[in-house]
Amino acid sequence: MHDDFNYSGERFADIQILRYRLNGFETLTLEQKRYAYYLAQAALCGRDITTDQFGKYNLRIRKLLECLYIYKKGVSTSEEFRELTVYLKRIWFSNGIYHHYGCEKFAPGFSEEYLRSLIERVDASLLPLRKGETVEMMCDELFPVIFRPDVLPKRVNKADGEDLVQTSACNFYEGVSQQEVEDFYAAMKRPDDDTPPSFGLNSKLVKDENGLRELVWKEDGLYGEAIRHIIYWLEKAQVVAENYQQKKVIGLLIEYYRTGDLRLFDDYSIEWLQELQGSVDFINGFIEVYGDPLGLKGSWEGLVEYRDEEGTKRTQAISSRAQWFEDHSPVDDRFKKRRVKGVTANVICAAMLGGDEYPSTAIGINLPNADWIRAQHGSKSITISNITEAYSKVSRGSGFMEEFVIDDAARLMIRTYGDDCDNLHTDLHECLGHGSGQLLPGVSPDALKAYGNTIEEARADLFGLYYIADEKLVELGLLPNHKAYQSQYYTYMLNGLMTQLVRIEPGNKIEEAHMRNRALIAHWVYEHSKGAVSLIRRNGKTFLLINNYETLRQLFAELLAEVQRIKSEGDFLAARELVERYAVNVDAELHQEVLARYRQLNLAPYKGFLNPWLKPVVDADGNIIDVVPDYSESYEEQMLRYSREYGFLS
Repeated sequence: MHDDFNYSGERFADIQILRYRLNGFETLTLEQKRYAYYLAQAALCGRDITTDQFGKYNLRIRKLLECLYIYKKGVSTSEEFRELTVYLKRIWFSNGIYHHYGCEKFAPGFSEEYLRSLIERVDASLLPLRKGETVEMMCDELFPVIFRPDVLPKRVNKADGEDLVQTSACNFYEGVSQQEVEDFYAAMKRPDDDTPPSFGLNSKLVKDENGLRELVWKEDGLYGEAIRHIIYWLEKAQVVAENYQQKKVIGLLIEYYRTGDLRLFDDYSIEWLQELQGSVDFINGFIEVYGDPLGLKGSWEGLVEYRDEEGTKRTQAISSRAQWFEDHSPVDDRFKKRRVKGVTANVICAAMLGGDEYPSTAIGINLPNADWIRAQHGSKSITISNITEAYSKVSRGSGFMEEFVIDDAARLMIRTYGDDCDNLHTDLHECLGHGSGQLLPGVSPDALKAYGNTIEEARADLFGLYYIADEKLVELGLLPNHKAYQSQYYTYMLNGLMTQLVRIEPGNKIEEAHMRNRALIAHWVYEHSKGAVSLIRRNGKTFLLINNYETLRQLFAELLAEVQRIKSEGDFLAARELVERYAVNVDAELHQEVLARYRQLNLAPYKGFLNPWLKPVVDADGNIIDVVPDYSESYEEQMLRYSREYGFLS
């Protein structure tokens, strides 16, 4: 299908840029296309918000380097200019000067002297100078951030025993300690409130001479310049929405953006769950909290999507039986939902990625995040088929399986069942895993603090791993036989024990929540497997050998039961013990081996995406009569265009 489409794009540093195709977009009605187009504009308007959230100096550094790049492009061929270009491309990709996954600060391959020489040659009026600021003052502020490794070294620090707020460079806090943040938000909670808002989700917490206060992200508050543009496009989308419920949802989102009222965000989330009839849907707002070491502040993101009707048959087969899966889960009955409500799951095609979903994006999403909304109203899950399609297309023939998978039989198994099992595990993770289980009465959703994200991702992954081996999936026609699941078990364990290490710099520990989750599961199971899982040496290389897949499933069940207990009871000490013991540390010798083997394949460990350029076709009166995706834009062209057209924050 679409074999003539060029999914592969530019490569630099440890990154490969891909394209995704809007399969079936041409079959949407004109109104649906117009709706998607306006929502897509809103999804791009918050780009600068995400960049600023990811670091106080990110925007100024990006704008400075863009100015220098445009000035010298096509003129300079020096090695230092090439290094500056790579550094800028990495900033575009990561929405700032910190690695999008590892969170460590990039080391520039050019010197301070070189950067200063470029700055001195550019008209000062083109530089991102503040009012009354000189070029020298700008350099004095930015150069230590760019060049000194000890200045703001990590965007998100999760090292146990440190003040995670004061040692993280993310721009969610200023002048406060971790304890002050925790006390500030703990004081807002009421024991008798069964529907608490997500305190702190849409604000920056600062401390000055007047004490602690929140700077709320809203139309007339922080990030107001960008939020006003988001609202403008949402209002245009509201006019052409497919149905009344979509109009209502957008109206609530606009009101939330205007007021910053988190209760309105909850109202919006509940109404968004009820919108099930339209083909086009979206995510827009301060959503995921992985960028905050305390898991409170939401990074801005945007996504526009339309339903993949064929793929959705798969997810609906699962979601319509959500109660069966909940009832048969291996967790303690105290932690199960007596009545699962409103579980909706669709396979979708992404039409536009924005903010924290761009250029690196998730392949599955489950929202809303508030536990009480999930319990009382349900959740929506999506698996993004045109993103997984692109990943699958570019991975073929890479040599990865020949290098890391133990033998021909295992490789054949993965080639036969791998794509289907990957998609199914994502469905189970997002659709049922995140929506399963319940907190015991009185347990705070934030009880696990910095370990909450890792435990939640492990819970959802384990749910998927347990059920992908269940006969129910064969009975439903989602897997062809009772052994297909073994493909997922093998690739999951291989990734968690070995191959995800290619994303870690030598000497570093594992910090990112999803990587911690996979390491936690794989290492816990390996330690408890009693020979069911082995790492063996062949021809001087380490390989994964699975001797008993049934034992693996039993171990996944046992760990799922414990992780759900930790979540439901809010057992912080147990969460810390589990994460710190199994999810953080790296075997240095194995790490070096994996890096060397991967390096020989000449593969980029990280991939991200260019958006299609949705171009409206207008008639003589200026009316949109069609919207057509254009895939011809290069990475550089798209990033510079976005900076020109959506660079709303000064």
